[in-house]
Amino acid sequence: MAEKKQVPLRLSSKLYDAIAEWADDDFRSVNGQIEYLLTECVKQRKKNGKYVGEEIDKPIEIDI
Repeated sequence: MAEKKQVPLRLSSKLYDAIAEWADDDFRSVNGQIEYLLTECVKQRKKNGKYVGEEIDKPIEIDI
């Protein structure tokens, strides 16, 4: 397996908590969940040349 790079990442407490809860639901670590989400975004972009959604830059209705 290829060597993994370490990347410092700063997240708000609310965003971290939301990702941690999601990771727990999916039986992953927080790091594993972030890696999974980024991998899925890259796969989607490679698949159709676009990011996850057409409206990715629109503000969402969530308090994070």
